[in-house]
Amino acid sequence: QVQLSETGGGSVQAGGSLTLSCLATGSTLSGYRSSWFRQAPGKDREFVAGIGWNDGRTYYADSVKGRFTISRDKAKNTMYLQMNGVEPEDTAVYYCATGRLILSSLRYAEHYNNWGQGTQVTVSS
Repeated sequence: QVQLSETGGGSVQAGGSLTLSCLATGSTLSGYRSSWFRQAPGKDREFVAGIGWNDGRTYYADSVKGRFTISRDKAKNTMYLQMNGVEPEDTAVYYCATGRLILSSLRYAEHYNNWGQGTQVTVSS
């Protein structure tokens, strides 16, 4: 069973940068697809970015494309989300998730069976 743990959340001013990390323990993520989701108060959990652990291919929500970068370090079994040019609308709890799922399921939270506890990101204007 994979356990995920996010770090790096905090408060930042609009236009600033923040990097989130997601450490996986208990199993290698080889063969998994892994993603970042976020959930703002009163809203549904939404897909932010995803990555294929083996091939490194990346996928982004339109709202963050060009501002956020997802990456992974296989040796450290760790995934990252580099957030640049953050906006108040990026304020949310950010979760990392992973699972053995097909590409067409990447953007849908219900297809993931491993989740971190979440880390709060607050962007002030």
